[in-house]
Amino acid sequence: MRIGVTLPQNWKFDPATDVARAAREAEDLGYDSVWAWERLLFPQDQTGIHSLTEYGDGTWPDDYRKVLDPLVTMSVAAAVTNRVAIGSSVIVPPLHMPYRLANSLAAIAAVSGRQVVAGLGTGWSVDEFAATAPRPFKERGAALDEFLDVAAAVWGPDPVSFENERYRVWPAETGPKPAEPIPVFLGGWGRRALDRVARRADGWLPVMVPPAQVAETMRSLRKQAEQHGRDPEALRCIILVAPGTEMDRGETAERAPYQGTPEQIRADIAALADAGVEEVVIALHALAGDITQYGELLEQFRTELSGVAGSR
Repeated sequence: MRIGVTLPQNWKFDPATDVARAAREAEDLGYDSVWAWERLLFPQDQTGIHSLTEYGDGTWPDDYRKVLDPLVTMSVAAAVTNRVAIGSSVIVPPLHMPYRLANSLAAIAAVSGRQVVAGLGTGWSVDEFAATAPRPFKERGAALDEFLDVAAAVWGPDPVSFENERYRVWPAETGPKPAEPIPVFLGGWGRRALDRVARRADGWLPVMVPPAQVAETMRSLRKQAEQHGRDPEALRCIILVAPGTEMDRGETAERAPYQGTPEQIRADIAALADAGVEEVVIALHALAGDITQYGELLEQFRTELSGVAGSR
């Protein structure tokens, strides 16, 4: 099983130096991949429709403040590394013009000469949709499907052509093309999101889902994929986790997954490997207070997980 890390993109870090430093250090320590994520703004009003309903009282976490653009982040990482794969966890295609986003991801893959993984989601912020989305919030699922259609054309062989009710590409050359095919991993947990994974994606990209639920969901997704005429064994899983920072904490009555002692966290990640997960991405940006602590955590998790993941 491979191990990746998220890059330091938000207000706690210096965009002029810290993304490049983190990407280089992750590669030097033997991590397999580095990952960018997307957050366009941080609303002052976080009540009502502006709230983040998935978390407690709806308040947006501080980690969402002043986040560097994911395509810029991925480009910086590509420029300063030689080996690691470069992924997004996640970019929200409904907030972008589909052709431009597909072309940008292809360009990063071409420039890096390495694997680029497109981790994508539908988005949830009405503020972000109001600020930039080509289609309204209620059409976000359709917008993601539209991007997947456009990307399949743009990433494929020339001449590229595409047409729907909004966009048209007359037969044309596009490029540069990706150095390797760009796999698409989709996030989400709801029925529609999982059906889209089974129908259209190379894999599922859950966040902090317990190992047993990952295994159960992957079994279900593979059955659905087979029903759609796809090879069920080709469906893959990459998971994003933010291990508890209290690494010396002992057993608790109801320990949450990926929280606790190093031994407990190792056991959870080993269980993910048993569930068929091919890669675990550690959300270091959420754990570190500055770039110095980020570097310390890079070394710590590389050591703690060395017995679970392959090392380079």
